[in-house]
Amino acid sequence: MFVKPEPASPLFAGPFALATLSVPDGPQFPALVTPDGFAVDLRHALGDEQLTSLDILDRWEKALPQLRALASVGALPRTPLADLRVHAPIAPRQVFQSGANYRQHVIDLHVAHRAPGDDRPDAERRAEAAELMDRRAQEDLPYVFIGLPSAITGPYDDVALPAWAEKPDWELELAAVIGRPAHRVSVEEALGYVAGYTIANDLTDRATVFRRDMPQIGTDWLRSKNAPGFTPLGPWIIPAESIAHPDDLRITLKLNGETMQDESTKDMIFNVARMVSYASQSAQLLPGDLVLTGSPAGNGMHWGRLLRDGDVMDGSITGLGAQRTRCVAEVTS
Repeated sequence: MFVKPEPASPLFAGPFALATLSVPDGPQFPALVTPDGFAVDLRHALGDEQLTSLDILDRWEKALPQLRALASVGALPRTPLADLRVHAPIAPRQVFQSGANYRQHVIDLHVAHRAPGDDRPDAERRAEAAELMDRRAQEDLPYVFIGLPSAITGPYDDVALPAWAEKPDWELELAAVIGRPAHRVSVEEALGYVAGYTIANDLTDRATVFRRDMPQIGTDWLRSKNAPGFTPLGPWIIPAESIAHPDDLRITLKLNGETMQDESTKDMIFNVARMVSYASQSAQLLPGDLVLTGSPAGNGMHWGRLLRDGDVMDGSITGLGAQRTRCVAEVTS
């Protein structure tokens, strides 16, 4: 586990957040975290020693008023976050990932992923991608695929870069956390099913995104995105009521202190409500599920600089806190 970033003041927007913590070498437990850097063990506060963060999301409509009440009580036993380990805030049942959802990002990738034999100038290929994105927006065609919960790791954990990954890349994203079962919900209803928001870094091996051996099959998301630890998550779930404008948040990723991604969620082609609604048309979204909403421009393919051993990524989103992860090359025998 890497060193946590220096705490900001306050740590996040709103009066409290939901987290999953542990004492060193102890079991994980759900916690209410305050913006001044303290944690309340929700097992004790809510009288259930087996309680998990997923349990709380499973009964979110009942739990939210309880969390509000606990946050307003000043005399509860509290532990400094500095004495605790921070884990991914939720262990979801399902992960829904949005592809090609930031206009500039997709245009950059289209230029970077030049197909063999495509000798057209970059300006022509960029214009082609821009036209494609505009058409997708007009035709209302989001793109969602499935990720694996086993790829999730904590917000300060090291990330192992697999030996086979030739082009590992970063993709910082806003993640919506579902608070009640959602199936075929409308765009107008969708945000009512969101319990809160957190930060996800959806790492991708660019070399294995496309199946060059079978171009007609398209993308290989299993191979390119789901290695263990390829989705650092957290540190907190911030209740949706504390984030007034999820479609206008600043996403920033720094690599070894240098800013690589710095964009607003305004650049999303399809906003949070549309992505949640779209995913729910095919699947039933369950409490605790994640809907990742895509990543903005500024990935490694754009900069010509991919992840390598020893790199440190600092990611933050307005009001949601910050994560810090270090890349470690996989040790092979």
